[in-house]
Amino acid sequence: MPTRRERVWQYVTDHLGEYPDGITTTTIAAALGIARPNVSKELNDLVRTGKLAKTRTRPVRYMTAAQVAHRADHQDIVQVQDNNEGTILTRHRKGQRNPLGGFDRMIGRDTSLKNQIEQAKAALLYPPHGLNVLLTGPTGVGKTFFATAMNQFAAANQLITTPQLTVLNCADYAHTPEGVMRRLFGSVDGQEAGLLQAADGGMLLLNEAHRLPPAAQEMLFYFMEHGTYSRVGEQQREQQAAVRIICATTESPESTQLQEFVRRIPITIQIPGFNQRTMRERLQLLQTLLTIEANRIDRNIRVDEDVVKALIGGISFGNVAQLKSAVQLVCAQAFLDGMDEQGDEIAVTFDKLPQEIQAGMSRIANDRNALTELTRLVDATMVVHPDGTTGAESQDSYELPYNLYEIIGHKAAVLKEEGLDQEAINNFIKTDINVHMKTYYREADLEQRNDRSLQDLVDQEFIDLTRKIKQHLEPQVDYSLGNNFVYAMSLHLSLFAKRVQTGKSLRTVSSNLIAMVKENRQELQLARQVKQLLEEHFHFPVPRSEVYYLAALLISLKEDSRTGTVGVVVAAHGSSTASSMVQVVRQLLDVNNVVAFDMGLDMSPTTAFTGITRAVQQVDQGNGVLLLVDMGSLATFSRKLTTETGIEVRTINMVTTAMVLEAARKTALVGADLDTIYGELREFHGYFRGNDEPGQPLMKKMQAVVDATDTRPRALLSICSSGEGTAKKIKRLLEEQLAAQGVQDVDVLPVSVVGLQDELATITTKYNVLGATGVVKPSLDRPFISLEDLLQGGAAQFIAQVTQDDHQLPAQHTAINQSPKLTMGVLQEYLTKYFTFINADKLTPVLWEYCQQYTAPLVLDNTQRMSIIMHLAGAIERTLTASPLTIDQPTLATSQKDQSAIWDQVHRATAWLEERVNVRLAPAEEYYIVQLLAEQYQPK
Repeated sequence: MPTRRERVWQYVTDHLGEYPDGITTTTIAAALGIARPNVSKELNDLVRTGKLAKTRTRPVRYMTAAQVAHRADHQDIVQVQDNNEGTILTRHRKGQRNPLGGFDRMIGRDTSLKNQIEQAKAALLYPPHGLNVLLTGPTGVGKTFFATAMNQFAAANQLITTPQLTVLNCADYAHTPEGVMRRLFGSVDGQEAGLLQAADGGMLLLNEAHRLPPAAQEMLFYFMEHGTYSRVGEQQREQQAAVRIICATTESPESTQLQEFVRRIPITIQIPGFNQRTMRERLQLLQTLLTIEANRIDRNIRVDEDVVKALIGGISFGNVAQLKSAVQLVCAQAFLDGMDEQGDEIAVTFDKLPQEIQAGMSRIANDRNALTELTRLVDATMVVHPDGTTGAESQDSYELPYNLYEIIGHKAAVLKEEGLDQEAINNFIKTDINVHMKTYYREADLEQRNDRSLQDLVDQEFIDLTRKIKQHLEPQVDYSLGNNFVYAMSLHLSLFAKRVQTGKSLRTVSSNLIAMVKENRQELQLARQVKQLLEEHFHFPVPRSEVYYLAALLISLKEDSRTGTVGVVVAAHGSSTASSMVQVVRQLLDVNNVVAFDMGLDMSPTTAFTGITRAVQQVDQGNGVLLLVDMGSLATFSRKLTTETGIEVRTINMVTTAMVLEAARKTALVGADLDTIYGELREFHGYFRGNDEPGQPLMKKMQAVVDATDTRPRALLSICSSGEGTAKKIKRLLEEQLAAQGVQDVDVLPVSVVGLQDELATITTKYNVLGATGVVKPSLDRPFISLEDLLQGGAAQFIAQVTQDDHQLPAQHTAINQSPKLTMGVLQEYLTKYFTFINADKLTPVLWEYCQQYTAPLVLDNTQRMSIIMHLAGAIERTLTASPLTIDQPTLATSQKDQSAIWDQVHRATAWLEERVNVRLAPAEEYYIVQLLAEQYQPK
């Protein structure tokens, strides 16, 4: 089956004669039934590989080389060829260069950058081999771009013989001195050439040069002075290279970290920040960045005057890099909003801007002179057209490592195929756009960069509160509370607020987690301190169950607790959709159990399954794997994966970056198991985001829903076959123990085993259930004691357990029973105490023998025997007092049909009993015995 690109290429070549002036994207999309953005992407890829050319007209038309050759006028045609050394641009318009090319096209070359350019040219032309240069300036001013322009100038003037600029980011090796030495100078053992050798005859850019370790600095300075160096492992400096060095740094030249650089490097060039540029330059920079985006999507971009002001006024910390990211963000959102429109234009309007970008309007309004000048320069509406440039020369450290528009197009196409409307598609994708865009400030401080990504997910209030908690805890622990703690705790608090917001603040805690926390007393004590800090901040009680999750988070930061976690595989359609989500998560959380699988739209399900199988095997640590997918065929793989790999796999679709982040956070918690995480992620719908005015305290935002769960009355469940009779007797027993231990405000609720799960949903909404007892353990993570254990002396211990401070402790079954065997004496004592109208002495042996009437597969153990006997005692007393249970006939008939095998045994045993005690039981009494057996016991 041909790929999408092959189909597009075939259509163009088959219809050359019909379109002598070139064919449009819209024509091909309509003919092939392919989404317009996807056709545009394939056409531009064909241009980049030299197979097609395109016009600079509107609409853009695409043609083959043969058609170009027959045109008399070439000036509006753009061709791109591959010369095996990279992509080069050939523009047929009087030799015009890319607008972002060297010094002669640099914005500000005659104004704010005039002196800097003259300094750079002087350094490059200085005989005989030029001077090394130190570029300084804050994050995002364009130091890498300036260095690239210097390299282009040197190459154009034949000052260097190697035209390719070699780049090393020293910050990547700040904590690995050996690594940077090998990377820079090469090594003997590893036969590594090193970057100095690679850059021989050209230029080497060292970004964040002040982060070089001292030993590497000394070797670098020696090389600058003598032109020789030694590889790692060599004793003599016998290696030679002719390399011009450019060092770039965000440090001030006056800082102690740069003193040696300033002393050894003769030329220091300070690159001005964005707000030090003239207003005309700032507007030109914005127009240039918009042009790059217009070229990428091959459409005009219409921008309102207020949008221009907001974008320019909003630059506060990232300079041109921040502007670039903001432009990419708003264009991506506008592209998403306009995907269904057939025109050649997308519109960026002020009302659609993210709130943090809208805030730029008020900031520039505070500077009256700047606002006046910008108003004079910009029109009410600015329309930016594609100009055919590839933007290759603008590829810098702030460039996204993937095609965002391609991701949006692919993801939207898949969502649309699944039947989602445009509003749902937009909501689904926009969170991912926000998180991706805010992550790629390459030279920005890591913590600041990730905080900005975190702010896209949670309110700043949670981040500030987490830092306060971190400051409180750090003196008390001997392990690091670094960024992982800040991000994980902020997300945890955000989800806690989300539960409060939706009235679901109380969570259950697994018994394994409780056992683990109790073995880490220090973290449990610290978690209680955090609980107190939260209550002081929010001014409402925090559920005690949260203590265990807080403690688990702290325990998970220990070095020895990060093994055996649940693995996570993110699989999504598109060439880098999954990878980009995983990259964001890895930057925010230091995790190694999350991998990505990108499924191209042309990839077959069989190929995808093979790749995902390898990913599952790679990430599995023995506790199973979560498979997070967007949708389509990927959502159907889990069962087959489990069968073929032997690894338990659970799949969740409609994946977002926030979901991947939450999966990484949950799997990092010690004691977390696959099914628990799977269940919680299925209910995950994002983190808490306040909807009120910025800065309004969270407690006010949630005033109407503040901890509604904790205000519910507390309750214990007494579960028996019908909820009558025995259940009420158990209620009396529990109430006596509650009174004896001085426990107040705890209700005991009799519940029938019939329809128990539906009843639980209603009860847990109204009550804070502390525990349960009776004939069957409910699907509820709360302490449970069997009826047998309760009657044999376990009531007092059970009440003490569920009403202490840690009453949220769940238990599969409380280990209270000290008597290995139920006796008739115990039964007789209980029947005598709690039943009035029966003769316990005579009835107990009969009821005991009744249970022996059941044969395989219904062979009753002690607990089951107790449940049946208690129900029958109540049934006989109800018959004697003429108050039998009732059941409607349709329900009875359905049960008799669906559970006929159990009915046969129950009816036979009941007939035996009726003959012995001369009492006829109502059909409803038999019905409840059948339901008790059907609900509780599997045939043996």
